[in-house]
Amino acid sequence: MAQDVETQAGGNVAIKDMLHNKEATWLQIMLSSQPFWITMSVLAIVVVMSFVNENFLSTGNFFNITRNFSFIAVMAVGMTTVIITAGIDLSVGSTLGLVAMASAVTISNGYPMEAAIAVGIATSLAVGFVNGVLIAHLRLSPFIVTLGTLSIARSLTLILTGATPVTLRRVGEEADRFREALAGTPLGVSTPVWVLLVLTIVVAFMLRYTAWGRHVYAIGGNEQAARLNGVPVDQVKVSVYMLSALTAGISGLLVLAWAGSALSNFGQTWELRVIASTVIGGANLMGGVGSAYGGVIGAALIEIIRNSLLLAGVNTFWQGTFVGLFILFAVLLEKVRK
Repeated sequence: MAQDVETQAGGNVAIKDMLHNKEATWLQIMLSSQPFWITMSVLAIVVVMSFVNENFLSTGNFFNITRNFSFIAVMAVGMTTVIITAGIDLSVGSTLGLVAMASAVTISNGYPMEAAIAVGIATSLAVGFVNGVLIAHLRLSPFIVTLGTLSIARSLTLILTGATPVTLRRVGEEADRFREALAGTPLGVSTPVWVLLVLTIVVAFMLRYTAWGRHVYAIGGNEQAARLNGVPVDQVKVSVYMLSALTAGISGLLVLAWAGSALSNFGQTWELRVIASTVIGGANLMGGVGSAYGGVIGAALIEIIRNSLLLAGVNTFWQGTFVGLFILFAVLLEKVRK
């Protein structure tokens, strides 16, 4: 009997030790996670700015912050998958502009809202497919390929209307339907934020729980080893570039709906902000590391910095300096963590 009691007590101790170790492991993972520290930075800035300017936590300002950062964050989610594979997509800003212009032209010519959305999505997927095929199957440099499609997409945007803005206001019922569908505020939250939430959950699930996600990380970790282990490297690469372009297209539709018109310079230089968001959020440009949430929180940090500087009365020319410092800080943080 005494032996049984002793055995049971020993078993309880072992279980407690196991649970303690598991909790310690989760704590170590959290503390070593760059998105965690960026989240803490966001919260710290929010707390400080709530004392510096009473308008920072106002409903209107919060609405503006979430809406504005969601346009970049949507693209950052797709860009993250590309960067995990050790790639880069410089064409997302131009893809956004091309999609917005193509969809605006479609609606202005009397076609229904659904056709405009379909044209925009198809346009973005076509850009992503071209990028993916040239990079995966022809083994061309991602930097050079996407730099080329950046220029092509921007040129096509100008050709569509001769650099003339296309407005959706007073165009017709379909334009109004388009704006109501993509620029509404369901439950008091802007549509871009809802789109971002759904997209982040879907991509995070795919990266963590599907074979496709494991293949994406495997390619970024060691592409040659992934090939030798039967990973369909070329197909996966094409898919991530199509996903990146698709998220740029979705953002283009959202921007078009909120702006109410398409301008030829839509998305210009946005690719830099998107890449910065993913890097700040913990993605490694060498590949193998990154998360959907990291891209989102990185975009949130950049927008909060921009908004804070405006409310604090700091010259807008300093925005690039502060964002650049945070990028350097993020890279240094990753170095320290390793």
